[in-house]
Amino acid sequence: MDAKAKGQMKVLDGNRTAAYGAMLCHPDVICAYPITPQTEILEQLYQFKADERLSSEMVAPESEHSAMSILRGAAGCGGRTFTATAAQGLAFMFEVCIHVATHRLPIVMVNVCREMIAPHSVTSSHQDAMMVRDMGWIQIHAQCCQEILDAIIMAYRLAEDPEILIPVMVCYDGYYLSHQWEPVEIPSQQAVDRFLPPLVMSPTIDPEKPMTFGPFLPGEMGIEYRFKQTAAIERAKEKIDLIDKEFDQHFGRSYGGQIEEYRASDSELILLAIGSCASTAKVAIDNKREEGIRVGLINVRMVSPFPKERLVNALKGKKAVGVIDRNICFGWSCGALFMEVKSALYELSARPPILDFVCGLCGLDITVAIIERAIELTNQAARGQQYQNVTWLDLE
Repeated sequence: MDAKAKGQMKVLDGNRTAAYGAMLCHPDVICAYPITPQTEILEQLYQFKADERLSSEMVAPESEHSAMSILRGAAGCGGRTFTATAAQGLAFMFEVCIHVATHRLPIVMVNVCREMIAPHSVTSSHQDAMMVRDMGWIQIHAQCCQEILDAIIMAYRLAEDPEILIPVMVCYDGYYLSHQWEPVEIPSQQAVDRFLPPLVMSPTIDPEKPMTFGPFLPGEMGIEYRFKQTAAIERAKEKIDLIDKEFDQHFGRSYGGQIEEYRASDSELILLAIGSCASTAKVAIDNKREEGIRVGLINVRMVSPFPKERLVNALKGKKAVGVIDRNICFGWSCGALFMEVKSALYELSARPPILDFVCGLCGLDITVAIIERAIELTNQAARGQQYQNVTWLDLE
């Protein structure tokens, strides 16, 4: 750890932590439209601006669609940009998000995960993040408030890497993290500046050299364009592992890169989770370990691109795998993580039973007791007992 990287401890909720993370990265332009449960990020950034702690150009748009459109222009001119949204706001900007990704603009966005309507809901869920995982953005999920700040800093390193140049979405759970107050170490500005150099990118928009964006292309050019975009997204998997290691050297904190493993190396069973419930899962795993059940956790931090290679390696030889899903894929009647894991493990010659546990939708708590129930059912499958593929734990 860099001795000069030691920061100041503050007690912050997730939204204010995200605002600190954005401020430390010196974005040239910030443009966001307030939406619950993201609003406090924007309020805090405006407060930083009023206190002359933030030099960014703050643009107030009339909608999320406009916010991403404005940042598309700012990023195209070579500027570092930041925005934040949630749920319906993310859906509203979807069209422009695809355009930003295909133009390889390294925008960083926070998505405070929220249930989608209807029924009308402003409660926690991963439904919004999972519905856009194929729009061409890199997607990273944070487990705690400290990780929110650190993930934003690492997101800029990843997005702006010349070998990547793909926008990054940092996700965290609405209310469970956005409004939860925890001790957070705010690194010094000097330390962040050493880790995150200024953005050096040739502007694609130049008033002196007018050009057309998104023109019709011959098919042979278009498919090459898509291939290169896909290859860049795949390169992000190895790159985030390297960035995480370098971050640890600078700041003394590491999150495992694509995935975090907890008591997994000697386990017979593995539980997979995303977001804040991974912290709850660690408590449940410790409890079950005391009962003699050898269970471990894999916290899936990178959802897009999916960490197939690392997951396959981590799950080899396990007797059963349980997946916690805070979302639902309506076309498959299961969760998105379950779908992805089954696909990733398809090529294994000996595939363990894989069980999906849908829970925490519409803001319901994912408690220690619920996760212990998931572990018990996974353990039964490992012992050869009959099991069902998908269990809605909140309806038991």
